[in-house]
Amino acid sequence: MELLPLARWSSCAVNLKTSKYDKNAIQVQNVQRVQIGHIPRGIAAKLAKYMDNCSLLLEVIITGPKGAFDCPIEIKLYGTSEPVERSNLIRQMRADKLPIGHAMDRERKDAKAAKERAILAAQGAKMAKKKGGVVVGMNGQQWEHAQNGMAEFATGSSVSSGLGPAPTLEDIISGSERFHLRNSDEVVEQFGVKEEDLAKMPKAAQPEGLRTKLHPFQLQGIQWLIDKESPQLPAGGTKDIVQLWQRHPTMRNAFTNLATCFSITNPQLASGGILADDMGLGKTIQMISLILADRALNRQAAGVCGTTLILAPVSVMSNWATQMKKHIREEYALRIMIFHGNRKEKISPEAIEKYDIVISTYETISSEWQKSKTAGPFSVKWRRIVLDEAHIIRSPKAKRTVAVTNLDAQSRWILTGTPIINNLKDLYSLVRFLRLSGGLDNFEIFHGAIIRPVNQGEARGNRSLQLLMRDICLRRKKEHKFIDLKLPELTEYVHKIQFLPKEKEKYEALEAQAKGTLDIYRNSVGQGPHGGLATYSHLLEVLLRLRQLCNHWKLVGEERFSDIMKQLEAEGVVDLTEENKAALQQMLKLAIEFQEDCPVCLDSLKEPVITICAHIFCSACIERVIDTQHKCPMCRADLESLATTAVKPAKETAAPTPPSKEELIDREVLERDSSSKVEALLSILKASAKDPTNKTIVFSQWTAFLDLLQPHLTAAGITYTRIDGSMTAPQRDLALEALDSDKNTTVMLASLAVCSVGLNLVAANQVVMADSWWAPAIEDQAIDRVHRLGQLRETKVFRLIMEGSVEERVLSIQEDKRRLMGLAFAEREVRKGKRKAGAGLVDLKRLLGDGGAGGQKVSGASGNGGNGGNGENGGNYGNGDTDG
Repeated sequence: MELLPLARWSSCAVNLKTSKYDKNAIQVQNVQRVQIGHIPRGIAAKLAKYMDNCSLLLEVIITGPKGAFDCPIEIKLYGTSEPVERSNLIRQMRADKLPIGHAMDRERKDAKAAKERAILAAQGAKMAKKKGGVVVGMNGQQWEHAQNGMAEFATGSSVSSGLGPAPTLEDIISGSERFHLRNSDEVVEQFGVKEEDLAKMPKAAQPEGLRTKLHPFQLQGIQWLIDKESPQLPAGGTKDIVQLWQRHPTMRNAFTNLATCFSITNPQLASGGILADDMGLGKTIQMISLILADRALNRQAAGVCGTTLILAPVSVMSNWATQMKKHIREEYALRIMIFHGNRKEKISPEAIEKYDIVISTYETISSEWQKSKTAGPFSVKWRRIVLDEAHIIRSPKAKRTVAVTNLDAQSRWILTGTPIINNLKDLYSLVRFLRLSGGLDNFEIFHGAIIRPVNQGEARGNRSLQLLMRDICLRRKKEHKFIDLKLPELTEYVHKIQFLPKEKEKYEALEAQAKGTLDIYRNSVGQGPHGGLATYSHLLEVLLRLRQLCNHWKLVGEERFSDIMKQLEAEGVVDLTEENKAALQQMLKLAIEFQEDCPVCLDSLKEPVITICAHIFCSACIERVIDTQHKCPMCRADLESLATTAVKPAKETAAPTPPSKEELIDREVLERDSSSKVEALLSILKASAKDPTNKTIVFSQWTAFLDLLQPHLTAAGITYTRIDGSMTAPQRDLALEALDSDKNTTVMLASLAVCSVGLNLVAANQVVMADSWWAPAIEDQAIDRVHRLGQLRETKVFRLIMEGSVEERVLSIQEDKRRLMGLAFAEREVRKGKRKAGAGLVDLKRLLGDGGAGGQKVSGASGNGGNGGNGENGGNYGNGDTDG
């Protein structure tokens, strides 16, 4: 059951006078819950009975300026989607002469108006561009002068130049700052459930077929999983709340949803939930235990296949089979099918009866969905579906999300340590997958009942979210006393590094240009299709250069957008030559990285693409527009088809073959090609090597930086392995085996895009974050691959930060991101205020040290999105899995 639009009044007026004596009076409040008036008496008389019995949900929108005695409004009416009850409701509304069937008019008009505004805005910026453009790239003299300064590394400025004793690890730690942000009280208070309540949860018995002895908190988790697969509606005479449903106070056998205020008899409850334990607490083994325990309980419904479908990123798909073999006694072994690759066995209700488990990937299921909506995995009603690393489906319109949501199952489970990465919209896709009733699987209702009131600081929204998460989600944290993992201490340090004079000169030149470009962009927002776009693209590019320069000057390439922007200005579109395609992919990568919104759905980008007119959309959004209009909604350029007029992000390229000692360039050249951060990183690794049992993971967002590190590690005699998105699953397994088993392999170079998802890296005891960006949940996941159950040594984390740079300001933005988790789970008053579509510009100002944490709101600026950052060649690690 869900709530669907039924009707609207588009020309009503709020009576601004008070109404003390009308028994049918319906009060209208603003977002601060302050009364502004009443709905007209005649309309209120018709609506009152529907509101009294909770069969209609009303939403009011002000549509014009307030007069002396009234204010124009539009009233939207929402009712049940249950066919019989909806038919009866509509019949009653018609009898009462209430309007029916106009709910979509306003949406169509709004969409049309938005397109018209975009076209008008496009015309202005083109004129502004003709008056004088901007070139962000450094000129040749500046570039050559700055590059020549790198020779300082060969003349004594390098940390490893030999002018003094090499620093010990203790010296490096004493020169670093302790980093406490991850343990901030504002991050999360365990999803609204007190630690003492979690500690008192009942325990299940140890599953008979499991050879591994479980921790007490894991047995508690198994009992919770068992209970949530068979939820029961609140008993009569109680005020219990189950999945936001509570017994109606007057209507017999009726229940009211506390979030949507909708009432119905015997609502359907969702079977399953979200297991969101901290990484390393054993979500996998708890789910395996549930599967074993369910065999004995025999709770399989009629018409349901007994097989469990597990979906995971390809990088961890093999881990499920490995863990089952490791933890389950041989006589209880589960029969497993791997549904992936070119040799997939056919799936049908009859064919999979011989299997207990089918393991597949999100991309495989998405591909099967494109082939047939009723065959293969979609022809089966599974006993349960388990989504591993389920934050992958947080984008509701992504193809993988649509496919996974349409799978049929008796029970549905979500496993993720980060159900919310950027904002509360992340939670919606998870709720929809679980098939919660009461209307929350409809985004408009979810937004109105949860997201909007929470963001506006309303107590009712916060309470609804707390009640929801307490019921469907279980989260325990490693630092909880009752967990008692006895994990070694995790200590995080911010290690600040000073630029060399020539590096500083180069950085300040780029930063000055960025600030100048920011001023131009701020003044040109909304003035045209490509003038403003060019400025914004250059601004993002120079910001990327600033970040890359903090790592190594060689990462900063020459001006990339000059030619393509000239062609866009002259013709409005570009030809898809290889050179132009690469430039478009670079523009797309920058947009993904800065978390832009799609201008069609106004949400974070999902499976983003860039068109030949250089506009960026969700793939599904622009595909629908092209199919119906064959025009770009932003500039009206002709777009023949998605395949011929849009470009996807580039894939990560394979790492170069490591040079041998003999192939290395001479040490003088190697030092000249170094950087302050490379030398600081080498100092940490060399100091760590004094204890040969230390192993370190070096994380970076850019595979090109990992490429630059390799010859330095080889020259220093450090044996290393590497893992990134270009590697096949077997290659990744070999890299992990080297880290685990080869005592000489003491360093792993790791792409953050890959290692934030589903890997066990407890063989290492030290982490170096070579660079940071503002999706801290991704960084936290990567670190927790090392500091997790099975880690036996104290774990150190070094965050390398260039002093006085954009990297220092990133930490404050990360802190804001971490607080988003608290919106859902902390039992405290929620921070008021909603991030608007100008917030991206505010963040730019913060990063460039212009205007502090605040900043003027500029309408039309690129908004914040829900993506994380991206890998070196556009591998979006904040939005998507790592299949392939």
